[in-house]
Amino acid sequence: MTNDGPILLFDGVCNLCSKTVQFIVDHEREPTIRFCSIQSEAGRALLERHGRLDVVAQADPDTMVFIEDGQAYDRSTGALKIARHLEAPWRWGRVALILPRFLRDLGYRFIAKNRYRWFGKTESCLVPSKALRARFLG
Repeated sequence: MTNDGPILLFDGVCNLCSKTVQFIVDHEREPTIRFCSIQSEAGRALLERHGRLDVVAQADPDTMVFIEDGQAYDRSTGALKIARHLEAPWRWGRVALILPRFLRDLGYRFIAKNRYRWFGKTESCLVPSKALRARFLG
């Protein structure tokens, strides 16, 4: 596995997370972000490398992790760091980084806590289409 470019580690059984991956693919300015399920061996290895095994220590991971330039970002910070890779107007969302993290994370945690109830979950991780397979790790 190479470390070229940013990587989004996401909950592979969460329907909201899978839809988020598809949204990113559809709205990226350039196809640079790679994707990896938190539940996969590759995902666990990346989390371990970045000191974030706490994410997989729980039964239902409550955050995605965005790795860019050797740094791991989670919750609202991770989501807003992704925004810079998106087309307008989506990339303008990163301006919310000026808000205090504890405020941003209140909203993130509320959605994360309810995502399975609102959006459901699958029994297995997202299976990428043939066209996207090269952008998925593990």
